[in-house]
Amino acid sequence: MSQSDSVISQNNRQVLIGCLFVLLGAFGFSAKAVLVKLAYAYSYQLDAITLMVLRMAISLPFFLAVAVWPVNNPTEINDAQRLSGREWLMIFGLGLLGYYIASFLDFAGLQYISASLERLILFVYPTIVVLFTAVLQRRAINRHQALALALSYAGIILVFVDNMTLMPSSELLLGSALVLASAVAYAFFLMGSGMMVKRIGSVRFTAYSMTVACLATGLHFLVQHGVELLNLPISVYWLALIMAIFSTVLPAFLLNAGIGRIGAGSASIISSTGPIATLGLAFLLLGETLTLAQLAGTALVLIGVYVVSRAKS
Repeated sequence: MSQSDSVISQNNRQVLIGCLFVLLGAFGFSAKAVLVKLAYAYSYQLDAITLMVLRMAISLPFFLAVAVWPVNNPTEINDAQRLSGREWLMIFGLGLLGYYIASFLDFAGLQYISASLERLILFVYPTIVVLFTAVLQRRAINRHQALALALSYAGIILVFVDNMTLMPSSELLLGSALVLASAVAYAFFLMGSGMMVKRIGSVRFTAYSMTVACLATGLHFLVQHGVELLNLPISVYWLALIMAIFSTVLPAFLLNAGIGRIGAGSASIISSTGPIATLGLAFLLLGETLTLAQLAGTALVLIGVYVVSRAKS
């Protein structure tokens, strides 16, 4: 084998590994909604912030380890010591917005709507970024973006109308509004995080911002519930453990590792498998109905997000 063939083989292997990392990350993130719904089913006393604090408490040691590790590595420049007060404030604010506020709204919304509808609504955040970017930069939306927006929101409306026959309209409206607000918060988080990711890298930014979110979640829980001991079914704790490891920590770092190998554009397209995974898991584990309207709506949303992702890349 020549040297050029060896380089090509190595590159192909890295691309394959990157695709696998992104696929596993997307599956892990998609399973979160199903795990949340399962946890709610085990205890009527369980609320959004209690489940969140369990998830964050288990996740926090992993993110702290990643946040501290570069500081103890003599071969790396300690960028943390050179961050300005304004940059630390940005990390704090983005951590609150993207991983605390957005997560809380999402968990709260899942108390009212199905996991499959939640994932579809949440998945349109790239189109929300397009909308806000166009408004803030006073730039017209091109025809590809307009097509993507039309397809995505038509898909959401189709699935939303289909769900009106399955649950009370008041719960459907409230849950959908909460999850949409979560998608908006996450879109703003993405728009603001680009500078800090370039400054300290995506892995360390994730570790720092997630640590902020973990602490904010703990404070929220203390304010709402005090220091009383949690008395929940053991199944809830197991689900929280699975959620923390396989739907929070591992996906976050797998996605970052995958993006580093194949690029953000390709990663966003592969991540489109997420809503499909949620639809399948919700059908198998939660007994959620699977209708033609849901399949058609999911397809429209995926096509719309694909158009946006392709245009960006």
